[in-house]
Amino acid sequence: MAELKRDPVKYIRDKAKSRYEKASECYICGADTELDFHHYYSLSPLLQKWVKEQNYMMEDIRNFRDEFINEHIEELYDYTVTLCHAHHLKLHSIYGRNPTLHSAPKQKRWVEIQRGKHGLV
Repeated sequence: MAELKRDPVKYIRDKAKSRYEKASECYICGADTELDFHHYYSLSPLLQKWVKEQNYMMEDIRNFRDEFINEHIEELYDYTVTLCHAHHLKLHSIYGRNPTLHSAPKQKRWVEIQRGKHGLV
């Protein structure tokens, strides 16, 4: 078993990122610089939960990352939003660095409320 040189989530992001559909502006305020791609279902807890359920070893991430990606298409590609860095930081200041999986609907609602405040509804 090879020791990982990076955070396991980076192996998922590297493999999945070619299919990300990052918008050209912040969904909340319309800013077009310093954009971040946000997953409502944070990848770290999502991956940890799945690895535990599958009884896999995180060190084997390279062997099962395609399986994980295929089983989590919606979380990786559909339940996402492009935010400016400032709004992304604000969201994480409210929901934490690695928000819990059950907070995804709340995050989405917060984003929609903020968008309304900026008149982009």
